[in-house]
Amino acid sequence: MYARFTKLVCRALALAFVASVSITLLAQDSAKPAKAPANDSASKWDIFLGYSYLAPKGTVNGYAYGAVNYATIASVARFFNKNVGVQFEGDTHVLLPESGGPASASQPNNDFSGGSGGLIARFPNGNMTLFVHALFGAEQVGSYADPEAWGPVITLGGGMDADTPWFNHRLAVRVFQADYQYTHESFGAQGSEGFNVARLSAGLVLHVGAIAPPPPVTLACAASPTSIFPGDPVTVTATAGSLDPKLNAVYSWSGSGVTGSGTTATVATGSLAAGSYTVKAEVKEGRPGKEGLRPGQTADCSASLTVKAYEPPTISCSASPSIINPGDKSAITATGVSPQNRPLTYSYSAASGTVIGSGATASFDSTGAAPGAIGINCNVTDDKGQTATAGTSVTITAPPPPGPSPEQVQLETRLALHSVFFPTAQPRVEHPEGGLVASQQGTLTTLATDFKKYLVFKPDAHLTLSGHADVRGSVEYNQALSERRVARTKQFLVEQGVPEGSIDTRGLGKEEELTADQVKDLVEQNPDLGAPEREKVLRNLSVIVLAQNRRVDVTLSTTGQQSVRLYPFNAADSVTLIDERNLATRKKAAAVKK
Repeated sequence: MYARFTKLVCRALALAFVASVSITLLAQDSAKPAKAPANDSASKWDIFLGYSYLAPKGTVNGYAYGAVNYATIASVARFFNKNVGVQFEGDTHVLLPESGGPASASQPNNDFSGGSGGLIARFPNGNMTLFVHALFGAEQVGSYADPEAWGPVITLGGGMDADTPWFNHRLAVRVFQADYQYTHESFGAQGSEGFNVARLSAGLVLHVGAIAPPPPVTLACAASPTSIFPGDPVTVTATAGSLDPKLNAVYSWSGSGVTGSGTTATVATGSLAAGSYTVKAEVKEGRPGKEGLRPGQTADCSASLTVKAYEPPTISCSASPSIINPGDKSAITATGVSPQNRPLTYSYSAASGTVIGSGATASFDSTGAAPGAIGINCNVTDDKGQTATAGTSVTITAPPPPGPSPEQVQLETRLALHSVFFPTAQPRVEHPEGGLVASQQGTLTTLATDFKKYLVFKPDAHLTLSGHADVRGSVEYNQALSERRVARTKQFLVEQGVPEGSIDTRGLGKEEELTADQVKDLVEQNPDLGAPEREKVLRNLSVIVLAQNRRVDVTLSTTGQQSVRLYPFNAADSVTLIDERNLATRKKAAAVKK
């Protein structure tokens, strides 16, 4: 009786120890964050040693087998990866007869011992690992006689291990292992029996070795090119790393204008506005022919690209030659440049005239354009509708004025007449209409005739009459005398039909009088005088100087030509003009002196 009590106490203490350790570990796990294992690898070997409680259900010769509390269980599991392996397990459950002696006819040995092997699958989750196993082996069961019977056994069950920080996480506590077993035994003459067995175990697990987890799948994306204009092609490439060659890799893409299903995708940029865009890719591993994924074996990446706005074209424009005559042509050259090498078209316009051409060169025709600078616009447009304009100009020279007609030239030649000369003190105040001798009237008559014809060609032409007087007389007298002379000359011309508005007059009095040297030069250049006559005139130079200054000069406004100041020595009335009385007095004085 005492021995049985001692066995029960030991049994209770053992169960209490296992329970306390399990509860302590669970409390530690719930009280503070679980401490991750030293590495992320799974163990290659799991060695389990623990206590097992067995509850068989079976009857031999009317004897029902009872629970077995004294037991030891051990197993070794070899894992091929993180989850699946093979397991070999052995256990022994012994319950001696109540008397402590061997089996008898009334009470067999209540023993269950055996060994099995099979598959095990584990499912780690943090510090906790759940597992299931299926084993097949042989089981020895006690009977009324020795040797005890052996039979096949099937074990199905599972349990939970709690990782500990002990020995660098190499030691775990098997919180429980619950199994169902079925064994069939043949006891010879005693018959055969099938047993349904419930088994509950707990103990320690030693992790040995390590199975490194597969490296995580990586994925990198790259776009080429990364900066483009709308419509330019873009290719995005995804490069995966650490793929399992036994699994299928499935790629997917997303983003604006992105199409692709493999490791490359294209981006349709024609409809994209300017800005930044992101292309995303994802790779997933799955069993061949299936879409199922292995947990954790996915990766994604992204690549950026920039769509730039189209830059407008630029253009320069030139004309050659830039100065042309009316009706001539000039070559127009336009140089357009598109930063994106877009197709370009050209057009031209001009303020007047015509531009012919639609390419990079054109021709400006000045026909019908007025003289002066003509502005020309050179326009360029790309296939996106963006434009640019440059300008140049062509100067059309004014046509040269038409040359004078031969008749006009002759008239201008004839209008270069002699100046009109007056006698001394003529015309007088009391006879302002006098003073013009016959020869001078003839000169003015010819002048009037030619000038009226000249006005047909030059309607705005004018005659300017400038009156002079010799040195005798005061300034006031000579001024008035010179004004009377130009007035008389103008009156005569008007009488001959010259428009009064075409005649200007000015009296110069003592101004701009010819000197003796100037008169001498005029005498020597006079083609109407022979050598004897010229010598005779020069002997009376002082008288000739006076006569030379009693004149009216005539200037033509259009040419600026002035009348010739050659004195009319051969005129019939030249003596009257020279004032012969003054000359005779000088001759008489000279004779007396001689």
